[in-house]
Amino acid sequence: MKATEVLRHEHEIVMLVLNGTRRVVGNLAGALQADPLLAEKLHGFFANFVDHCHHTKEERHLFPRLWQRGLPRGHGPTALMLKEHDLGREIVRDIGDVLPGVAGGDAEAISKLRQALLDYDGLMREHIDKENRVLFMLAEDLLTDADNEELVAAFEQVESQEIGEGMHEKYHQLAHELAGQ
Repeated sequence: MKATEVLRHEHEIVMLVLNGTRRVVGNLAGALQADPLLAEKLHGFFANFVDHCHHTKEERHLFPRLWQRGLPRGHGPTALMLKEHDLGREIVRDIGDVLPGVAGGDAEAISKLRQALLDYDGLMREHIDKENRVLFMLAEDLLTDADNEELVAAFEQVESQEIGEGMHEKYHQLAHELAGQ
């Protein structure tokens, strides 16, 4: 298996959650009444699966290997991806900041959550498209078979050390639950 295949599969899971989020965001107050923990689940997914798992694989392992293989570090595709990762982290922090108000039914907090989810959705859809169509294509041209083996092994370590056993499956289940709504 190629490292990019692992990351593309994770993109598919993220897209399931984004699609589910889009469906509930229009009537977020009603969705939160139906599932009061929904905002926390989404925040957990974005913070843990997307950032601590997926982005860690890219930032600690894929990008440095691509730099070793000649892709520029300070500009170009990886620099843009890093900037977008940081923007995503800011939005996820914003989501986390409003969770107490959302839990209390505060209309302003729910409105802020709605906007943050829309912002995150837009950012991540564009980001995933760029990675799938540009960065991963470059990676597939640059990475050797040995690189791919080492990266996939490193990705497995990230999963066990960063998010823990069983958490990946938990987030897959959430993605499929949201996809079914």
